[in-house]
Amino acid sequence: MIFQPAIIALLMAASLSLVMLVAASPFAVNLIRHWDIGSGSERQLRLERMTYLFSMLVALVCGLQLLATLLFVFNADKMSVMFVGAMCAVGALNANEYGFPALYAQLTLFFVASTWLAVNRLDNAARDYPLIRIKYTMLLAYAPLAAVVLWLQFNYFINLEADVITSCCGSMFSEEADTVASEVSAMAPRSAMILFYAVLSLATAIAFWHWKSAGRRIWSGLAVGASSIAAFFVALMGVVAFISLYIYEHPNHHCPFCILKPEYDYQGYALYVPLFAAAAAGLSAGVLTLFAHRPSLSELAPGASARLAGIAAAGFAIFLAVASFMVLRSNLILLE
Repeated sequence: MIFQPAIIALLMAASLSLVMLVAASPFAVNLIRHWDIGSGSERQLRLERMTYLFSMLVALVCGLQLLATLLFVFNADKMSVMFVGAMCAVGALNANEYGFPALYAQLTLFFVASTWLAVNRLDNAARDYPLIRIKYTMLLAYAPLAAVVLWLQFNYFINLEADVITSCCGSMFSEEADTVASEVSAMAPRSAMILFYAVLSLATAIAFWHWKSAGRRIWSGLAVGASSIAAFFVALMGVVAFISLYIYEHPNHHCPFCILKPEYDYQGYALYVPLFAAAAAGLSAGVLTLFAHRPSLSELAPGASARLAGIAAAGFAIFLAVASFMVLRSNLILLE
């Protein structure tokens, strides 16, 4: 099973990412110790030349991981037909104990990668590279996470056995199950809707305000980051609690993965793509606003943070519009 094309692609992406990060780590340590933009020494000039190469390598790694996240979820859904009892990605991920940890680690890597790309872009725009130590310190933290992702994915794929009987999404998202997912599934639809629309609307409004104010207020940038994280989790809760019910037109089918399947016209991608883009952009906007006090970034950081906040506002608005459309066009009636 490990010789499936998508699995090979995922393992190659994870392996290549780790190799490049490990190769860049000694340079990162050397740069953190010796970087001095005001020096004209041979060592400083060599560091400046080499930083273009290693920044490009790490940017490539981050781009690979953004794509790998989408491929991992898509592959898990496609593999569900290989396991007895599986209906969707939940069954494939439940085939052994490494499935869901591998998914969570890949999602974490997605947000770390998107944040690093934003910091790197801002640093390259400044004349004195004021964030170079910060972004290479992030690289040193990024490498162990990439190793964990590779380890989890390899163990997940190598231990897959087609004759294993796995559990379907109905058991995981059942209101009777003793899991966090079951607690979310048990939420009253009205309460879930109120929480969903309140938090998502607030996150959209905060991001729009930060974009409209050109990122000049640090507090609003930090609010964008915090509200984007909150909105991301509340959005996923909303998908489980009520949006999925309207898509399936079934009052007890809460799975957030089945909506990715062709029999539901891949509607899940229309929800998740803008949601993940918005959450990543909002988180990055919050991080970049922290650097506005640096002299060379006093104009660049607010502008970059504002642009990302605009992307977050647009992403959350699209997500809300798509979710509302799916609810309104459904024949299911949950609320009287």
